[in-house]
Amino acid sequence: MDIEQEELQFLGFFGIYKESFKIILTWRKIFTKITLTFILPLCFIFLAHIEISDRLFYKIRRTEFQLDTSPDNTTRHKRLSQLLSSEWTNYFIFQFTYLIFFLILSLLSTSAIVYTIASIYTGRDVSFKKVISVVPKVWKRLMVTFICIFLAIFVYNLLFFFGVLLWAITLGDTHFDVATLIILLVLYFIGFLYITIVWQMASVVSVLEDLSGIKAMIKAKLLLKGKVWIAMAIFLKVYIILFAVKIMFAFLVVYRWSDIGVVNRGLYALLCFLILFLVILVGLVVQTVIYFVCKSYHHENIDKSALSDHLEVYLGEYVPLTAKDVQLESFHV
Repeated sequence: MDIEQEELQFLGFFGIYKESFKIILTWRKIFTKITLTFILPLCFIFLAHIEISDRLFYKIRRTEFQLDTSPDNTTRHKRLSQLLSSEWTNYFIFQFTYLIFFLILSLLSTSAIVYTIASIYTGRDVSFKKVISVVPKVWKRLMVTFICIFLAIFVYNLLFFFGVLLWAITLGDTHFDVATLIILLVLYFIGFLYITIVWQMASVVSVLEDLSGIKAMIKAKLLLKGKVWIAMAIFLKVYIILFAVKIMFAFLVVYRWSDIGVVNRGLYALLCFLILFLVILVGLVVQTVIYFVCKSYHHENIDKSALSDHLEVYLGEYVPLTAKDVQLESFHV
């Protein structure tokens, strides 16, 4: 990064994007290799999941229809029941396999991007070979953080469910019911977005500091203070684009709601693929830049030489950055 650390705190919505694009364009060679190795496969399985899931679910619905129209206690009914059970099994196995591969590629992509930007920030040489050697050892820390975030989201959704249930019991028959439900949904969405942002920041913390899991989440929450609305605005935009890509791919390529022809369907699929990998790449870079912006905002000085030392591969092992190294002193503007 060309910008000084004490100046990072003044970056706003557009400034963070500008800095992120500058990093990508300046170091486009290594980011291209990271994209080809991790992000493109991630995009491929994301879109392929939509297509394959639709095909598998279509078979299930067709078998269910045939089963409903088949007389009970017949050979055909028993055969269709077995077939339906097998199709549901295949469907859930596919979903589980997809989640595993998607999670692994997501964590590897995050590790690679964060490590690369941290190396750029310290001004030391960074090569794709070094990134590849470090990434497999860093993503394990991210897995611990992911499990904690997953549990937090599960508890959050459970609380929301009981909140809606309480609303249905107490206010469901009054004229305030719709308004209350809308308020609950808005609060749920804001809370879910905040948890997601904490997750993104905790992922960076897990790579650059000697923290993971709940400790990384707490650190991320503290760092976001003062910059949380900017972070929410940035990631909300990212998630909206991702959702729009998913809808466009589903309707125009998978469900074929419009008679656009095979060639045009292929072009739409390619367009979705290109938008998807750009959004993911920029999103990962942005979340790392936000980390440094938040550190600067809270006047937490990062010793570049200490950071560089801890990012080195020593005897084939990744040495994580300790909280002491990244918080040696506070600088004052």
